[in-house]
Amino acid sequence: MPSKDTHEHNSHQSRLASVGQIAAGIAHEVRNPLTAVKGFLQLLQKQSPHTYLDIAQAELDNAITTLQNLLNISKADSEEEQPVKIHLCAELESLLNLFQDQIYRVTIEKKFEDAEVSITGKRNQLKKAFFNILKNAFEAIEGQGTIKIHHYIQDELVYVTISDTGVGIPKERIDLLGTPFYTTKSEGTGMGLAYVFSTIYQHNGRIEIESEEGKGTTFKFIFPMEMPMDKGVERMDLHYESDIDLQGFFDLNKQEFERYLLQEVVNLQEILDEIKTVGGIDLLANAHHLAALVIDNREPEVINFAQLEGKFWAQHSTLNIEVKLEWFQAFRRILWHFIYNFTRLSGSDYKMDDFFKMEYRINITLDIFLRHFFTSYTTFKDEMIKTHREMIDDLSVPLIPLTSSVFILPLLGTIDTHRAKAIQEKMLHQIETHKIRSLIIDMSGVVYLDTMVVQHLFKILHGVSYMGCTAIITGIRAEIANTMVNLGISLNDRIETKGTLQQALEELGLQITNT
Repeated sequence: MPSKDTHEHNSHQSRLASVGQIAAGIAHEVRNPLTAVKGFLQLLQKQSPHTYLDIAQAELDNAITTLQNLLNISKADSEEEQPVKIHLCAELESLLNLFQDQIYRVTIEKKFEDAEVSITGKRNQLKKAFFNILKNAFEAIEGQGTIKIHHYIQDELVYVTISDTGVGIPKERIDLLGTPFYTTKSEGTGMGLAYVFSTIYQHNGRIEIESEEGKGTTFKFIFPMEMPMDKGVERMDLHYESDIDLQGFFDLNKQEFERYLLQEVVNLQEILDEIKTVGGIDLLANAHHLAALVIDNREPEVINFAQLEGKFWAQHSTLNIEVKLEWFQAFRRILWHFIYNFTRLSGSDYKMDDFFKMEYRINITLDIFLRHFFTSYTTFKDEMIKTHREMIDDLSVPLIPLTSSVFILPLLGTIDTHRAKAIQEKMLHQIETHKIRSLIIDMSGVVYLDTMVVQHLFKILHGVSYMGCTAIITGIRAEIANTMVNLGISLNDRIETKGTLQQALEELGLQITNT
């Protein structure tokens, strides 16, 4: 008898299939007329341009896009993209790089176990699906929060869990997730999650969801693990000379080693030169070096080499981490093919215990390389993100000296809680360092301030006055002034306001001359 989970899984698939049939009918009956209408609107716009025609065309484009999205999530697998071997850890790592602007407020906790395990699927479809899930997780978190990502295998299945500390989803609505046009967002179509469910099901996977309002949501994705092909080591046409050791055998067959390695990763050959050009990384030369270190059992050098490799790959965002994983697995396979052919050609008669000791030592050394590579890669990637964040924080608080005691701080764009904290730290430090007596804070370029940030910002200004510095605020916009009134914010005697920056400069006896 089918399990409850299987029944629910099949029920959800059936619901999507029904939607697909409806979508196919809509496509034939509606899409062609809409396209014709769009064409006539474009002709009218050329003859008699009008704002209303722009609005009508924009709304029509939205309708056509919505229809196309519905078709995309309901139709069968796209024939254009071919299934490939995919390492989900690498794909998730690359996707997280797209959310660097959110890292300052959301902590990412990654636990990537069994990173070398792969699944078979269509890479772009899966990346789009996981991007939608990660995007939803970030959007579900209001202010500070945490996203946890866990990758592991269990019972020959690959698991990926993505948990957030967001607003959560009511229990009665969880079963509706994945249905087109159903969404828990105020401004959403539900297409994102519908695409996720459709893609996962097409990859023979399933989704489990747990959520609690006010505490967060966990999506669990379960895929069948790619089972290794029933294929043994390969007999190769390699050179052999009597009395050479294993390292000498590799040196003698250097070109063959490269040729077999490239054959193993035929889909990567086109990007080898690009990797060498962009990152200065010669994968073939590195493969020879790693083979020598592994054969000679030089574990400390293997660790050092892995750490350097991790740093190099982290420093170049254009280098795809999944390429490294695929290359490494190919290297491992060819390495063992060569070891087999060496023992075959040399007539070495390994005792069972000796062989398993060698197998254990080599595989452990390779695992050590992979573990230290990922540790180094993650460490340097996090450090780079932190450095970039600090640089952005520094640039977002540009204190400009007008005289030895008068400085100006022009604030631009959106000020959130994180940036307000950076303003506080740098502003108070600079006042102390430069003995600033007057600080002009121009807010005419501020796009948005929420109520919490307004309160925090004006508390900072009171702190400025405690240090003997007069704060002069210019360019307060009407909506910010309205927020101050509603919050009951009052300014002390050492905080002045001026309508414009020019007025503040004139008050201080400073002039801006046009040259």
